[in-house]
Amino acid sequence: MLVGFDLSDDACVYRLSDELVLIQTVDFFPPVVDDPYSYGQIAAANALSDIYAMGAEPRLALNLLCFPACLSMETLRGIMEGGQSKVAEAGAVIAGGHSIDDPEPKYGLCVTGLAHPARIWSNAGAKAGDILILTKPLGSGITVTGAKGGLLTPEQFAPSVEAMASLNKHARDAAAHGTVNGCTDITGFGLAGHARELADASGVTLVIEAKALPLLPYAEKLAKDGIIPGGAYRNREYLKDALSVGEGVPAYLEDIVFDPQTSGGLLLSVPESEAERLLSRMEKNTPAARIIGRVKARGDFAAELV
Repeated sequence: MLVGFDLSDDACVYRLSDELVLIQTVDFFPPVVDDPYSYGQIAAANALSDIYAMGAEPRLALNLLCFPACLSMETLRGIMEGGQSKVAEAGAVIAGGHSIDDPEPKYGLCVTGLAHPARIWSNAGAKAGDILILTKPLGSGITVTGAKGGLLTPEQFAPSVEAMASLNKHARDAAAHGTVNGCTDITGFGLAGHARELADASGVTLVIEAKALPLLPYAEKLAKDGIIPGGAYRNREYLKDALSVGEGVPAYLEDIVFDPQTSGGLLLSVPESEAERLLSRMEKNTPAARIIGRVKARGDFAAELV
């Protein structure tokens, strides 16, 4: 086993030979949107993201489905077709799966990737002096909460759905052409939680510039209005001793840093000399990618929001 669960990495990496490693992950969750097809896309993109966060490419996927008998076969078909569309976009194949009867729908994938061992990324290699790049905008937990509460129209919520359903494939492909010292994807623990994992595994401190963070449309407005999901408060409590917040950081940006993300972007730690070239390669297919901070020698906190 090259990478296990001891450092909270995104997937396990098992060496098959000197030239080949297997990357394995699994993820599934209840609906975050009403449309079955979009839900299937988002759940699949979220599961596939763990493979991309390891620098690898997905090859096989298994469906995981919990579905109540009271819902229609049309709804079921929409979920499965949404997932299939993203697996196909990733260049992988669905090789079966498993379903059970359950009062609440849940869907996701078990995903297998393959790679050369020298091309694997982990969350344990970030180095002082690196630049931090985030590849998707933040705030999906907040906008999902707003949409569920009727505070966003379908048109206003659409950019969030599109972002959650988008694969991290293009970001991974662009970064694979250069040097990546550390990487993780941003999901349920929010930017703050996954930054902590990257910092702790690498023995460094991440300095995050609050006003440099890319945000989803309406995330700022909703956060200022106090539309914050419960998971953000749990993340804040869990991370209270790991993150320092500068006095000038607006309260709404602090909330967004703790916001649990669904199918969020990659957080990449790359050499300073390569950061601008990487952003240039991402410009066409990952336009939300931004430099959001830097890495420094380990201090009193895993991360600093300034």
